[in-house]
Amino acid sequence: MRVTGTLLLTLSSVTPASSVFVFVPTVIQEAGSGAFLSMIVAGMLSFPIAFVYAELASAFPIAGGEYCMLGRTLGPGWGFAMLGLVLFGNMLTVTALALGAAPYLDVIWPNLNATTVAIVIIVSMTLLAVLHVRTNAWVTGIFLLLEILALAVLAALGLFHVMRPVSDLVLHPVTLLGGSLVQTPLVLIGLATTVSVSAYYGFSSAVYFTEEMHEAPRLIGRTILWAVIITVLTELVPVAAVLIGAPDLRWLIASANPFGEFVRVRGGQLLHGAISIAIAFAIINAALATLLQNARFLFSTGRDLVWHRHINDGLTLTHARFRSPWIATLAAGGSSILTCFLGLKLVLVLTGTGIVLTYAGVCAAALAGRRNSSTTHASFRMWLFPWMPVLGLAMCAGVLIASWFDLDTGRPSLIANIVAIAAALLYYLFFLRARGGWVLRDPEADAPE
Repeated sequence: MRVTGTLLLTLSSVTPASSVFVFVPTVIQEAGSGAFLSMIVAGMLSFPIAFVYAELASAFPIAGGEYCMLGRTLGPGWGFAMLGLVLFGNMLTVTALALGAAPYLDVIWPNLNATTVAIVIIVSMTLLAVLHVRTNAWVTGIFLLLEILALAVLAALGLFHVMRPVSDLVLHPVTLLGGSLVQTPLVLIGLATTVSVSAYYGFSSAVYFTEEMHEAPRLIGRTILWAVIITVLTELVPVAAVLIGAPDLRWLIASANPFGEFVRVRGGQLLHGAISIAIAFAIINAALATLLQNARFLFSTGRDLVWHRHINDGLTLTHARFRSPWIATLAAGGSSILTCFLGLKLVLVLTGTGIVLTYAGVCAAALAGRRNSSTTHASFRMWLFPWMPVLGLAMCAGVLIASWFDLDTGRPSLIANIVAIAAALLYYLFFLRARGGWVLRDPEADAPE
């Protein structure tokens, strides 16, 4: 693949439409029209993080992604801690997406069981993910165009029915407290930012496809930067349009499905049904793209001899025709099927702050890589070093502090992810080091026998 194919897979992993319809409603419920500022702050965090990823991915274009970056800059212990964090979060991401599809398929098949729908989606997408990666790039690209069209319709409905100026969203954000609209406290905007970060997450997934990308060290940096620009624009514009175009902010903030209700009010029942179907396809598309990246992540762990010898052998097998890591793909799908029985709410709690911890880790890796010269060979060099990773770390710290004070979701999520890191470190100390250490292998190295 070149930039276009990798970009299609990456944006499909981000899935802007399902991010807007699934994640952003929580932002609006917490911050009201302050959701606009929350999304801007999250976007400001995304750009320095994107530059960090661009440099590190250029230096280490390896399917293992973040754990390879930390392992080669900070040392194998830090790398394995990141491996545990990413393994925990990535496998649950597919589950969260699949479980969220049922409400949008309801316009075709009412009263669907969310768990059954999720399992059917994951099984189907796992089988499709075994195909050649270029085939999947174009499949996801077609679905991606459909969801971008849905977001364009949403933005148009808001911009054609403006009820309040954009300046109100910035200078006078309001939220619903006790049935009345009041000025949104800054602390609520900060708490909502933890969810907004999740809405933009996925632009970094380009690194998982670098081993199947033509001239990856030279091209991966620009691919990641294009991905973050498109992601922020395609999500921020329709959110702002709905907030300025809603006839009544009270019902918009109080609604569990604000964007769906907005389409129904402004566009009618028929358009609402069409948009719901488009969102369902967007979620399915995201599940496919995420399964593809998870399979390549597992392939890399097998090559790096993380597991028992027989498991490593299986994960590194590639399909004779499609050249895809087919056993790793089946393993990624199977693990996501098992976690479907946890339920969507618990899955979201478990995965929430893992994204911010991952971002903090890669920022530290970028600083260490420049200091110890492990990234001097990178084809892409970030602007304004060291301010990009320093700014990223500072913003991550702010989001994590806000998460700690969110007793319902943020703090349990932070604790769950710390437990995942601790479990990975225990495995590293008492299994990998006990058998003689852990050495990260280059992509060109032979697969284990």
